[in-house]
Amino acid sequence: MKAFMPRIEIILSQIQHNTRMLCELYGQQGISLMGVSKAVLGEPLIASAMIRGGVKFMADSRLENIQRMKNAKIAAQFVLLRTTPSQAESTVEDVDISLNTEIETLEKLNYYASVQNKIHQVILMVEMGDLREGILPDDLFLFVQKVLSLPHLKIMGLGCNLACYGGIKPDNQKMWQLSELSEAIEQKFQIDLSIISGGNSANHQWYKSAKNVGRINNLRVGESILLGCETLTRQAIPQLHTSAFKLIAEVIESKIKPSLPFGEVCQDAFGNMPVFRDRGMHPRAIIALGKQDTLISGLSLDQDLEILGSSSDHLVLESKNPDLKVGMGVNFNLDYGSLLTAMTSPFVQKQFIH
Repeated sequence: MKAFMPRIEIILSQIQHNTRMLCELYGQQGISLMGVSKAVLGEPLIASAMIRGGVKFMADSRLENIQRMKNAKIAAQFVLLRTTPSQAESTVEDVDISLNTEIETLEKLNYYASVQNKIHQVILMVEMGDLREGILPDDLFLFVQKVLSLPHLKIMGLGCNLACYGGIKPDNQKMWQLSELSEAIEQKFQIDLSIISGGNSANHQWYKSAKNVGRINNLRVGESILLGCETLTRQAIPQLHTSAFKLIAEVIESKIKPSLPFGEVCQDAFGNMPVFRDRGMHPRAIIALGKQDTLISGLSLDQDLEILGSSSDHLVLESKNPDLKVGMGVNFNLDYGSLLTAMTSPFVQKQFIH
């Protein structure tokens, strides 16, 4: 296949390696991993690499991504991270476990589970301070009582989400609070909670410092597997690959130009008033890549190049390399935001390296 640009080169063996290393690391204290595929749109080849690496659950926020993996015959338990009432019927049909915080949604899941003659499994998310999704701890016992009255639902466990919306750090206090809530729920209602999902890739620092993980026995991990880093400081995790994804885009202009635009300055294409630094005449390259393709602020370069700015479909670089010619490819590293948007873009080709 011809290597068009822009494209993402994806090294599947590195994703499998990262998954295996993390499964072994967290498995030392009995913590299983859900491989989170939302940043890669449920790409079946990437899901397969995660499963070969040892995950038993595939988790995604989008029902469509789970359906894509199921249609590709991916063998895993599927977990829906964001449950909507409008998709309750399909959720029961296609998903093994869903994460929930609203009785109205759970009632719809229960109804469609009864229609389909199923027991649908749910994890109840608890609000631990990040203020994304979650049931407030003071409301949890009454909430559980209501869910237990729905005969076609089974409470599999509790979970929490941290360091996504509010940037709140997972720490020993938060994890012990979730553990204590789990035990209190089990004792009060005489049920067994098999999954206590304490968070995501941001839990790495907590795990490394924790002498006792309490009842936490699951994490939902995407970025650490895909990019090899934890997500509180984006530090690389030892022994993991950090370059499983590489974005390559084409030089379409390379010239010596002034560094300051000339003429009357007004708003740019996105409503901003641009400000420029005077660099004199300097070598500039235009890359066939823009805001419609990826999150530009999440890109970085290994070469002697600097990103000056971008429009919807052009990226402007300062190039200290006089050999940068039209038609050449420029390699970009991606953070989670740029990976997510580039994988979503239909204009960025995905090239898998086996």
